[in-house]
Amino acid sequence: MTRSIDVSSWDVPASDKAVFAMKRHNYVLVIPVINEGERIRAQLERIHLKSLPIDVVVADGGSTDGSLDPSFLQSVSVRALLTKTGPGKLSAQLRVAYAWSLLEGYRGIVTVDGNGKDGMDAVALFVEKLESGYDYIQGSRYMKGGMAENTPFERTIGNRLIHAPLLSLAGRRWFTDTTNGFRGYSSRYLLDEKVRPFRAIFQKYELLFYLTVRAGQLGYRVCQVPVRRTYPVGQAVPTKITGSGAKFDVLKQTFHAALGRFSG
Repeated sequence: MTRSIDVSSWDVPASDKAVFAMKRHNYVLVIPVINEGERIRAQLERIHLKSLPIDVVVADGGSTDGSLDPSFLQSVSVRALLTKTGPGKLSAQLRVAYAWSLLEGYRGIVTVDGNGKDGMDAVALFVEKLESGYDYIQGSRYMKGGMAENTPFERTIGNRLIHAPLLSLAGRRWFTDTTNGFRGYSSRYLLDEKVRPFRAIFQKYELLFYLTVRAGQLGYRVCQVPVRRTYPVGQAVPTKITGSGAKFDVLKQTFHAALGRFSG
């Protein structure tokens, strides 16, 4: 631990931690994954080749496909592999990774999905915005300079007409791409006692939606940055949200975030 942080109220799932290298940068890129196979390997190789100004941490939900072999992770300069062993899904993985990152003394966290859909060039822009004092940065494929390639029609409709308007109104700041997991947070925002991201209520996608809403409500500096998100052609959509039940669950979590259920 490199700074004094009161963790007495934090609820962080159990996890295993494999740290391969020392801290080199002020910011960390957290990549949540579970069984992403060659997609995460190719993504990590692209990141490594770009020599981005950020440390890289993989937050694993319990992959069994062998894609996160430690020797491979070290070869592409991943700093740490954090494997959630306790209950929960994406939000639980993020709680593990965010808690570890804050205790390591990082000034900010950038998060991007590990399914290979996102352009990694934007990482440097997130770091630039964090360095200039922004506390919540949302990546948007729909703003000027962004790119949405082969996005399924139902996802475009759900994001543009339901998800983004709801969370924008609740958070008092306008965003255009709130389902996008490419985003950045300052440490001061995550450590604010009025935010409290380390709660067991955050298990699935709730934490992402809540943090979008809460930043504007508390008057933090927020902005959007353009990103590229590309869906593969002629292949299954790389997503963990499949079936009508899962989609309804995401919609329910969105409404809960907009209505302030997680703000208590």
